[in-house]
Amino acid sequence: MSLSSPRPPHRPRARRRLTAVATAVVCSLTTGTLLTAAPALALVPAHGGADDLAPHVTAPRVLAEMRDDEVAALGQEHAEEHARMRAAVRGVGDYPQTTRTNRLKALTDSQSTTNAAFDKAAFGAFNQYFPSPDFGDHVALLPTGKVLLFSFERIETNPEKEPAPTQTTGTENAGRAFLWDPAKGYGKDAFKQVTPPVVDMPDGLDQPRPAPFFCSGHSFLPNGMLGVFGGNLGGNGGTGAKLSLIFDPWTETWTRNPDMSVGRWYPSVVTGADGRQLIMSGQSELGWGTPTPVVERFPAKNFPVPQRKTDVPRNPVDRFKADAPFSLDYPHLFSLNDGNVYGFGRQAAEQWKFDPLAETRGDLTARPDGRKRNYGSAVPLPGGVNGPDSALILGGDRDNPSTLRFSNGSWTAEKSRAFGRTQDDTLLLPNGKLMTVNGAYDIRDYGNGPYNPNADLKYRQIELRDDQGNWKLGPVQRLPRGYHSNAVVLPDGRVMVTGDELQQLANNPDIDGTVSGVPGTTGPVTMNGTIEIYEPAYLHQGDRPQLGNAPTTPVGYDKKFTVTSTTPGLASKAVLLSPTTSTHSVNTSQRHLDLRLTGRAGNRLEFQAPPDAKAAPPGWYMLFLLDDQGVPSVAQWIQLSSSA
Repeated sequence: MSLSSPRPPHRPRARRRLTAVATAVVCSLTTGTLLTAAPALALVPAHGGADDLAPHVTAPRVLAEMRDDEVAALGQEHAEEHARMRAAVRGVGDYPQTTRTNRLKALTDSQSTTNAAFDKAAFGAFNQYFPSPDFGDHVALLPTGKVLLFSFERIETNPEKEPAPTQTTGTENAGRAFLWDPAKGYGKDAFKQVTPPVVDMPDGLDQPRPAPFFCSGHSFLPNGMLGVFGGNLGGNGGTGAKLSLIFDPWTETWTRNPDMSVGRWYPSVVTGADGRQLIMSGQSELGWGTPTPVVERFPAKNFPVPQRKTDVPRNPVDRFKADAPFSLDYPHLFSLNDGNVYGFGRQAAEQWKFDPLAETRGDLTARPDGRKRNYGSAVPLPGGVNGPDSALILGGDRDNPSTLRFSNGSWTAEKSRAFGRTQDDTLLLPNGKLMTVNGAYDIRDYGNGPYNPNADLKYRQIELRDDQGNWKLGPVQRLPRGYHSNAVVLPDGRVMVTGDELQQLANNPDIDGTVSGVPGTTGPVTMNGTIEIYEPAYLHQGDRPQLGNAPTTPVGYDKKFTVTSTTPGLASKAVLLSPTTSTHSVNTSQRHLDLRLTGRAGNRLEFQAPPDAKAAPPGWYMLFLLDDQGVPSVAQWIQLSSSA
């Protein structure tokens, strides 16, 4: 396949050249089913045989291949033999640990050398880099301050092959999820496993496993809970699951709701001014090449919108009256301040406006570049106290550095970035400026061919946009992160960067290493991923305003509320920043609003909430105080509610 014709996001696993013995064993294995006992036992001696055939197979790999159903059916010893052979088959043609270690050292050294030239007060700085138990293909900053990371159980450690079980059915096609608590630092105790519900997927195998929700879509509900829709049924190039799940940040538990009417692999989800979620696009349960135009809504119209922390929605979806015929996945969806949801598709002509109340769809002007975009970023631009009325669509192709602004029904060209990139993440910072981090040459192509992790290192360099729309290149992150990369603004103003399982596997200093003692687990946990922390320039520009008490009960629209500050003289304004939940360069929850300052008295500051839910959909927001140079305080969380 040529570079100009990108492959589907997940390719089937490449076939390996196996030894004659391994081939014989593999022939007795069908995906997701038990290995037939007799042939395996005849080929693999009870003691030593598997080690002789595959001396590279280590205990952690065998442990990762163990299956409870085999232990129950065959006994511990025979089940371990099967696990060892599966590990041996996976290891043929593996990626050497020495290469991974040398790669990480080279990237670490070049980052240190390059970033020494950047003034922290002008460009910010990358500070911490540490292991994570999850790849971080999906992220969500929760209103507790913790970050939810979720993805899949890897089936491959070689970054030159597909590690996700996209083509797999049965027990291997499973999801995994963890919470990271920034307040606990960077050790294993800072993470907690929060396994998704065990489900029996409709693949005909009757093999329950943690829900395979990777490549789903998600957004927040007004009570701070995260709705997650779709995922991977397995096979046929990417087959959509009908999963409908809720993560409750207050109890740190998952709930499974009634399935959607259609499968979705790579859907987008957005929360509208009414607090309900619209679910669009994605490959259907028929597999890759069958995008669904069906739009669904959660909760269904005849069910209440959850407002309180205790309102766990156990509701179905219903059918939205208008369709969304996106031909490509993961459109960018934004609820702008006229109350409509704007859908910016990856095809130039697929741009639509959806009215959540009338349940209608209207045409928007086609994107003027006329190009098909890969997974480029997009962001609703700050709109003062009234919320965003426009959106910026950025790049999406290695040859396309342009940024296009959509506002009031028309498109205008803004100042371009330094170079084109795809798979990037563009964030709204508390000071209203933009930051682009991550990015790559193409899908699964880092500049040296598909599934070759030797990246064009220019994509490690961040870009920063000022209030006048000017972009400037900044310091470099440690890893190049492209496909499945993510970034999140934390309540303390730092930026968390994670994602891209191939690069994390290619640069893992201990690919087989596991740790014990992670909360929520009963056994060892593989440290699949990494997290890197960027400190924006405002964290290197002197004293920060201090935000004390903020409202602990919901704040009504257009209502006045009071906060306290031990540094009231430093506080010149306040802003609301919505928390990020993102995947595949799609972040539908971003929003930045100014608050009207209506009074000062000693250490008390009075502000006025956004005028209505069109300006800021109901939900939880980070409240920052800023000084006159845009240096933010540490945020406090407040909830906006139509019923307060």
